Amino acid sequence: MSLRDAIEQRLKDAFAPEEILVTDDSLQHVGHAAAGDGGHYSVLVVSERFRGQGLLERHRMVYDALAPLRQEIHALSIRALVPGDI
Repeated sequence: MSLRDAIEQRLKDAFAPEEILVTDDSLQHVGHAAAGDGGHYSVLVVSERFRGQGLLERHRMVYDALAPLRQEIHALSIRALVPGDI
């Protein structure tokens, strides 16, 4: 299973999202000093589980769900929304 797929599965398990999109942005960072071997991702997660939570708490929830993969993820851009936010 690729890291992108592992990220997607962990987010699905944690949030039962109505919508999810995980994008590997690593190629956009090739040649940057901190790019390393990749590990740059963007995630969009739309879930009722974020309802009533502020932006910071939503991000913490995503980071917590992805904690076992922390060593493999170099950079993460998060959009954590509730249905109707889009």
